[in-house]
Amino acid sequence: MKAPIGPESTCRFPIKRPLFSVILAAALGLPAAESAQTAVRAVNGPLIVDASAAVPDPVPSSVSEGSHISPSGDSLTFNNRYLMRNGRPWLPTMGEFHYTRVPPQSWEEEILKMKAGGIQVIATYVFWIHHEEVEGRFDWSGRRDLRHFIQLCAKHGMLVQLRIGPWDHGEVRNGGFPDWVLKKVPEADLRRDTPVYMDYVSRLYSQIGLQAKGLLWKDGGPVIGIQLENEYAGRGPGAGDEYIMALKRLAIRSGFDVPLYIVTGWDNAAVPKGEVLPVFGGYMDAPWDGSIRQLPPSEVYNFRFGSRVTGSMGMMGRGKDGKEPSSPLSGEDTPFLTAEMGGAVQDTYHRRPVIDPDDVAAMVPVMLGSGVNLYGSYMFQGGDNPDGILTTLQESQDSGYPNDLPVKSYDFQGPLGTFGQERESFRRLKLFNYFMEDFGSHLAPLAPRPPLMRPSGPGDLSVPRYAVRTNGENGFLFVNNHVRHYPMPSWSGVRFTVKLPGGDLSFPRRPVTLASGAYFIWPFNMDLGYARLRYASAQLFTRLAEPKGETLFFVQTPGIDPEFAFDKTQDHAISAPGGRIESDGGLSIVVGLKAGPVPAVVLGAPGREVRIVLLSREEAESAWKVVIEGRERLLFTSQQFYADKGHVYLQSIGGNRFAFRIYPGIPGSLRGDRPIRTEEESGGLSRFSAAVPADAPRLDAAQIQEAGGAQPVRLGPPVSWRKNRVAQAPPETAFAAAAKWRVAVSPGTYRDIHELFLEVNYTGDVARLTSGGRLLEDDFFNGIPWQVGLERFRSELMAGPLTLEILPLRKDAPVFIEGRLRPDFGTSGQLAVLHSLRLVPEFELVVQTTDP
Repeated sequence: MKAPIGPESTCRFPIKRPLFSVILAAALGLPAAESAQTAVRAVNGPLIVDASAAVPDPVPSSVSEGSHISPSGDSLTFNNRYLMRNGRPWLPTMGEFHYTRVPPQSWEEEILKMKAGGIQVIATYVFWIHHEEVEGRFDWSGRRDLRHFIQLCAKHGMLVQLRIGPWDHGEVRNGGFPDWVLKKVPEADLRRDTPVYMDYVSRLYSQIGLQAKGLLWKDGGPVIGIQLENEYAGRGPGAGDEYIMALKRLAIRSGFDVPLYIVTGWDNAAVPKGEVLPVFGGYMDAPWDGSIRQLPPSEVYNFRFGSRVTGSMGMMGRGKDGKEPSSPLSGEDTPFLTAEMGGAVQDTYHRRPVIDPDDVAAMVPVMLGSGVNLYGSYMFQGGDNPDGILTTLQESQDSGYPNDLPVKSYDFQGPLGTFGQERESFRRLKLFNYFMEDFGSHLAPLAPRPPLMRPSGPGDLSVPRYAVRTNGENGFLFVNNHVRHYPMPSWSGVRFTVKLPGGDLSFPRRPVTLASGAYFIWPFNMDLGYARLRYASAQLFTRLAEPKGETLFFVQTPGIDPEFAFDKTQDHAISAPGGRIESDGGLSIVVGLKAGPVPAVVLGAPGREVRIVLLSREEAESAWKVVIEGRERLLFTSQQFYADKGHVYLQSIGGNRFAFRIYPGIPGSLRGDRPIRTEEESGGLSRFSAAVPADAPRLDAAQIQEAGGAQPVRLGPPVSWRKNRVAQAPPETAFAAAAKWRVAVSPGTYRDIHELFLEVNYTGDVARLTSGGRLLEDDFFNGIPWQVGLERFRSELMAGPLTLEILPLRKDAPVFIEGRLRPDFGTSGQLAVLHSLRLVPEFELVVQTTDP
């Protein structure tokens, strides 16, 4: 079957319309049937936070730090409340990126995309089995070239947190231990300070130290810290704190003199006091859980005060009673840092949740409102496992671990996909990442304060969820009305009252309706220089420095008409070209604003002007910070975006036309690798458009084998902490029953295509793409189309057709698939249906931002 040439080349196969409609709805982000109508409940009286107690000053932490001064004199330190950079409070964002799971030719682009999305620190595991699968044969080349990866991070101003194990987990075979380590070291000696095991660890650390030599903070490099071990709760002789301390000594001996020594702090972790900083996390679903039904509401959507630990984190080493003990750390001595807030989750064979963008982003105001001062997303960048020498490298029940993962895919449904796709969650998170980057120094010292009325637990949806962080005078209000799979009510008549030492502040003036699913951060008593913003019922987003003042960008909270309230003074004049000004006592309140990328409020003062721009959420998600002609600006585009010091890169998936706007506008034209047309200028905006050739390769696909009867699904071995055995991934022999298609792609005009996606819309159990019998990519069916970027497989495509295999999904398979996406089997006992195949090209436009 052949398809015509065009921007999208498609082969269609018989489609069951009900299933296709569900898949299409999910792909377009339409609401699920079970989330249709939610109740509206009235709020009786203001929602109160008592923040009248004095906020104590920070004190030094007892945790010792390594060298924290760079050759240029920059410092990186911390106290008991927050991190500090050059003595100033610092609240960074961190994103996980496993370099060995991404081809090196893609590293630089993906690093720049993370930077464009507001990430400041890249965290990465150093998987032992990826580097010394064969004893004594270390491999630091290609995908495994850690040094080159760190150097690229340094090139683009990204800091690095190395997670050096020796046990990492990360859903890797043996948690990262090479097989030979398990054969040579008795199980009782693993992850303990025992001679043979620690000798091997010493050799590993020395090798990692050589890769990072000269690239640490103290050298002027980007490596600011290391994580020792992972999810570790061992106790007994040579274990616990003793083991962590032995690892720290080894790391320092291997050259790791860094500001931050970190361990994971959940699940009864071993955290030697005064030696390491604990980091925390939480996920919106639990693919390691034995349930094949919808899980109860997750704790990640509920503000927490006191404890920093969420519920199940899927730790391998929990007690035999299966309980999830809380961390003994209340956090009085260390800042509240996170490393594993779910950027989404990785599907396992038995549990295949599909994560929506709001499921990811709604956690941010919850965690910030709970006092978090480092927000770390795991994963931020998806990937796939490298090929092993002796075995495949994924976690599996056959290898003694509790879950079966795809052999290749570790996409994680992350904000950045395996093949660089900027997903909707990437843009949604950016709204908070930019806020933390520009205003984190103000937020970090603020103390969290709980509301007077709080939910009884994560499952209590009867109480609004909110919190405040303040220094006793100014601060931020944090609200979350989103819980994955469990719609919160819409709340009408909402006003908030913050009780401060100097008196109560109630806002907004007009009660609002808090929509189900809403989440946001609002500022109050914010000093704007000559003016004081008493409150804004819109989210602070980012700022741009201007020659005479600055521009502050806010994001409209969906469904709420914003108010901007200012103290009346004689020192400044307020104009509201986008709305009207009303007087209320000592306040001037700007109302009636419409969202748009032009100043809506202007505060004038001698020699200084503050402009306020109100953006819709869609506009803010399409706004990117970039320096053009020596000045920081916002570039608005619906296309994928990233930039380096001299260029902007725009990527369009499925279409060859580009359009973007720039604020403040620029005089004249722009140069690029294609002609760029200057459109009209208005409202301080410059508009541009361009196009690239639309030729694309042809897709040629034909079925070469019908599906046979799928084998009954096996159950894996029992695990002490899980109540039931779970489904086990099919063995290699099972794929003899897979339906198969030959898939060929003609060369086409490859020079005009940056990436070429093969989109597989199917129903089945497991799908695989192979070349000459070698597995390229695989996927556990979860109800949404599977995308494979073909650019990295160009040589395989040129060598001959690929093979697509779809293993039938049995009706009785004990696996979890979201209710809205679960297929209708009808009278059939199994399904292996290819609904459609299509090629979706990704075009790129390069725009020059500086003179050559």
